[in-house]
Amino acid sequence: DSLLGEVLVVELNTAEPWPENATLYQPLREDQILLSDCASSLAVQAYLRMCGLPVRVCCRANAEYMSPSGKVPFIHVGNQVVSELGPIVQFTKAKGHSLSDGLDDVQRAEMKAYMELVNNMLLTAELYIQWCDDTTSSEITRPRYSSPYSWPLNHILAYQKQWEVRRKMNAIGWAGKTLEQVYEDVSQCCQALSQRLGTQPYFFNKQPTELDALVFGHLFTILTTRLTSDELSEKIKSYSNLLSFCRRIEQTYFEEQDRDVKITIKEKL
Repeated sequence: DSLLGEVLVVELNTAEPWPENATLYQPLREDQILLSDCASSLAVQAYLRMCGLPVRVCCRANAEYMSPSGKVPFIHVGNQVVSELGPIVQFTKAKGHSLSDGLDDVQRAEMKAYMELVNNMLLTAELYIQWCDDTTSSEITRPRYSSPYSWPLNHILAYQKQWEVRRKMNAIGWAGKTLEQVYEDVSQCCQALSQRLGTQPYFFNKQPTELDALVFGHLFTILTTRLTSDELSEKIKSYSNLLSFCRRIEQTYFEEQDRDVKITIKEKL
């Protein structure tokens, strides 16, 4: 009986419509959020917009500590909290919203491989530049990360985070890399993405998938974030089709959707 009850509860949960008050939490936009977190948050926002699932963005100084995984962004939907793009994609699929249902098994495997490439290369490079490059770390990362907190907590939290990221870099073999080698990794990743995209509007032709949302989140954020050097964004600017891709998603899923929302609100008024 109890097992049947659990199955029914799961089925009832998956059949729920998307609530109007769904909320995405991220760190403070102006003063605190870092490049890597901003990219991850934008990827999730793009994915949800592509699915047609509205979400309110809420900025909180302690978003990282509110998250069940310690990672941002996370979404609060009904009575459930889910963090990071991968689990959020699975969560929306369980509710009947998917961008990759039209792909066959080979395409799905290819999509996952390219998503791993982005996470292993672009996201890791963002973390490396933020926390392992001394100039970026002292001038941008630590002041922003610790901005909501007063002394001495601000220093403690920033150094704790830096230690955590550097330990991760050590574990994956990135600690010994130079900044030039990291830029070269980014360049190779962009080259692979550019070749896969070709002249198509999206990676799997006419319709976007979660891969498009992930790539957009990282590339657009790198292109629009001020760092101590322009070298990271220059790597992306070498590929005109990636720039057009970013502009296409920005126009289709952010500018046009926001304009439609404003028109609808005006009509209601």
